[in-house]
Amino acid sequence: MTDTVQPRFSFTVNAADGMARSGIIQMQRGDIRTPAFMPVGTAATVKAMKPETVRKTGADIILCNTYHLMLRPGAERMAKLGGLHQFMNWDRPILTDSGGYQVMSLSELRKLTEKGVEFRSHLDGSKHMLTPERSMEIQRLLGSDIVMAFDECPRADQPRDVIASSMEMSMRWARRSRAAFDCGTDHAARSALFGIQQGALDEELRKRSAEALIDIGFDGYAIGGLAVGEGQEAMFATLEFAPGQLPDDRPRYLMGVGKPDDLVGAVERGVDMFDCVLPSRSGRNGQAFTWNGPINLRNARFAEDTDPIDNRCSCECCSAYSRAYLHHLVKSQEILGAMLMTEHNIAFYQQLMQAMRDAISETRFAAFAAEFHRNYMKK
Repeated sequence: MTDTVQPRFSFTVNAADGMARSGIIQMQRGDIRTPAFMPVGTAATVKAMKPETVRKTGADIILCNTYHLMLRPGAERMAKLGGLHQFMNWDRPILTDSGGYQVMSLSELRKLTEKGVEFRSHLDGSKHMLTPERSMEIQRLLGSDIVMAFDECPRADQPRDVIASSMEMSMRWARRSRAAFDCGTDHAARSALFGIQQGALDEELRKRSAEALIDIGFDGYAIGGLAVGEGQEAMFATLEFAPGQLPDDRPRYLMGVGKPDDLVGAVERGVDMFDCVLPSRSGRNGQAFTWNGPINLRNARFAEDTDPIDNRCSCECCSAYSRAYLHHLVKSQEILGAMLMTEHNIAFYQQLMQAMRDAISETRFAAFAAEFHRNYMKK
């Protein structure tokens, strides 16, 4: 009997309920159940959590950051040390962003041209050049499983001609990313490449972007340029058309989103994958997510509260520690407080994703979403 060899990349939709889909991405390092939430491990760590603890919450894949890792410890050094997976002791799939978003945010430290972006490191001021080709090389050296094409992400409040020009350059960069990725034969043979749709809130620009990406051909497609200050209403309005402009047989990834109610609303509109720093960042700052909305454990009203963060949560934090104890840890600025709160938040997000997968498979997603929004928005 021969062992089954996992494919380089495949995506199967197993169930659909309205626009919501539940499926499986198969890769050589393991399956990714969708809808999927990727905890963010910016610098090869999900802050305040061990990789094995992240996995125990139910996470199938994490995101790491190309910009930060290229600066420290460096992509070439990472490759010498065996790659990102070995370096951080995570044997499951890793998605790496292209570095474009972080570089674009360095408005005072970068120069944008057709070639790419010249920028100065926020760490030591050293000068670097990031191009589509260099971004692909860095992600290859890191050993990423899902590689993101290099793009520019303009603010949504820019004039339409500026957004259109930026989108068109991103599509040219997408074609260069595709060519450079395919040149890395060994990496391309086991990894996947996602293109990124741009166009801000404009339906026609996003359609043009989607058509350009489909013409190039990618394993999956991301919806970029949202969750950058436009507000939930505008984001949802864009998601009424943006996912449908992308292929049905490929995963759709909404970058940088978001709050639990954002996730439910986006799945309702056909999104399959998400990432966001919010659950870990909020945990470090005393905010916990629950099925009845977020709570701030810094508040004095929790000082003698013997309940867990959430009675419906099955995480180890909720099974062993009270709100009162967590309030004490947070107020005392104890490291354990950040660890437990982050673990709960990541676990809650994974439980939410599983609940959505179940609801889709049982064709009751509309009822699930309505109940979730009703309970989550309680004050």
